[in-house]
Amino acid sequence: MKVEILNSELNFKAVRSSGAGGQNVNKVSSKMVLIFDVATSQGLDDAEKLLLQTKLKTKISQENLLILTCDEDRSQLKNKRIIIKRFFEMLEKALVKPKKRIATKSTKGANERRIQEKKKAGEIKSGRKKLDF
Repeated sequence: MKVEILNSELNFKAVRSSGAGGQNVNKVSSKMVLIFDVATSQGLDDAEKLLLQTKLKTKISQENLLILTCDEDRSQLKNKRIIIKRFFEMLEKALVKPKKRIATKSTKGANERRIQEKKKAGEIKSGRKKLDF
């Protein structure tokens, strides 16, 4: 992942934010939309692209566009900073490869303890039965 190249590939669009805001809401475009084309990115290699497409498939459109929005702040610049930070955090989380699980056996002592507990439980249950003379 090459951060400098990825930064240059980000496309931004300013949109009018929805919700309450009084007279200001109809004049100011403070909501920021980040658009990133995963398929044509030069900052990611093929393995990283494939990993992103599988892990972020719910966030990527059919045209291989990753679209993120932010309208938390009234400032367009702050929203842009927030969305860039979120984008790179999302990429870092998605590109982490999980460790391969190594199968382990339970110890001999653990197996013996489990069997002893089962025998004890069975004895308790058999002690609850009515005696038949």
